[in-house]
Amino acid sequence: MCVESDGCEIEGCSSSDEVRTLSGSMSPGLKSSPDLHPCKPGQKFRAALLRCRSPAAAAGILSFGNVLNYMDRYTVAGVVQDIQRHYGQSDSGIGLLQTVFICSFMVAAPIFGYLGDRFNRKVILSCGIFFWSIVTLSSSFIGKEYYWLFVLSRGLVGIGESSYSSISPTIIGDLFTNNSRTMMLSVFYLAIPLGSGLGYILGSSAKVAAGDWHWALRVSPVLGITAGTLILVFVPEPKRGSADQMGRVKTRTSWCCDMKALAKNRSYVFSSLASAAVSFATGAFGMWIPLYLVRAQVVQKTAEACTKEVCSSTDSLIFGAITCVTGLLGVVIGAATTRFCRQKTERADPLVCAVSMLGSAIFICLIFVVAKKSIVGAYVCIFIGETLLFLNWAITADILMFVVIPTRRATAVAFQSFTSHLLGDAGSPYLIGLISDALQQSYATSALWRFLSLGYALMLCPFIIVLGGMFFLATALFFLDDREKAEKQLSQLTRPPSSVKV
Repeated sequence: MCVESDGCEIEGCSSSDEVRTLSGSMSPGLKSSPDLHPCKPGQKFRAALLRCRSPAAAAGILSFGNVLNYMDRYTVAGVVQDIQRHYGQSDSGIGLLQTVFICSFMVAAPIFGYLGDRFNRKVILSCGIFFWSIVTLSSSFIGKEYYWLFVLSRGLVGIGESSYSSISPTIIGDLFTNNSRTMMLSVFYLAIPLGSGLGYILGSSAKVAAGDWHWALRVSPVLGITAGTLILVFVPEPKRGSADQMGRVKTRTSWCCDMKALAKNRSYVFSSLASAAVSFATGAFGMWIPLYLVRAQVVQKTAEACTKEVCSSTDSLIFGAITCVTGLLGVVIGAATTRFCRQKTERADPLVCAVSMLGSAIFICLIFVVAKKSIVGAYVCIFIGETLLFLNWAITADILMFVVIPTRRATAVAFQSFTSHLLGDAGSPYLIGLISDALQQSYATSALWRFLSLGYALMLCPFIIVLGGMFFLATALFFLDDREKAEKQLSQLTRPPSSVKV
């Protein structure tokens, strides 16, 4: 017989059963007592609800929220050609949309990291989702004379999404450990390419179905509000560090101490710089590759430049589908490869990331070589290059979990997000647009030169990816030492306060 905290019996349980409490902990089943009374219908529903709050269900809901996070982010990229025509903007003006979004995202990340290490994380997550959903929906009603307001709305959306990206991985880190944590983080980070690809597909499909690109921004907010509600109801708030040791962390370090420790953590610093290289490439590609392929087809005379109210969405749909598939393959292959290589070397995590980055750079270079002659060949290179690039997303998060103690993980995730966006996709879409505009001004504007100028600008990406591979190799040099330091520090923090050295 199971007993809920208010003293009523829950039917259908044996004496050995357990009931999950609101805090996410497990309470052992108690034997029936004459003082107990039958549960009321509302109490039975509450008890059943609590039993649904398993770690696996929580990870699934958080992953669903991450899909929506990135879906909303790249819905705009799926209709970028329509937005450019509607507002009459240049390449650099359109690149500004993503840059403003990422700048607000990265500025807010450290704030949410601080809050996530000290307050209820799932409440912060839900509020963030509700906020960006409402702003996205509102932005779909902005008129063409208010482009600056549309840009501002993307900045506000970035603040809302920042709360989710900074905090949600730390909840998964506290629910699982070792290979289980690697697998669950892989599922969570699979949402990045999956959500990004679905963003292109959703934006293109909604635009075609409604005959108006504004409807692309009116679907994801409904799903976002649903995800926020599910998080509030079904996701527990685990104790920080509960998956890493039996005891509870008895000592919390100050924010200044956290920042000093992270700055001295060489594995964390180098892996963050490598993440910045990945962000630079994915940010630029996500914004410009569909438009680049459209211009390639115009040069090949297999398509015409868009002069209609609703532009063709074929390339956005194909690129979105490729991103979904390569994301799935990349994360799965990355997790499997890392698990296998751990049997050979303890430095497997950063080494797998480094090799995948260097391999990705080769195929991304080939995109710009073959695109002028063969769109199919360009898609093949995109497929292989993205698969290799996506290998490292979940592994990078796992590296952070190994080398950073639980009480500062949200701060670590937030500042890794901050640096990767600051040095990566905060500027890359706008920078590529600026280079493309500058090159177009050098010669008479033509379809061929518009295509070539954007391609030359995008050639910056493979060089940045190679640099990221070098940073992962540097991470491999210090990974074992930093992991050992984190384990020792964690054992100190779980002792009574009097025994901890300051």
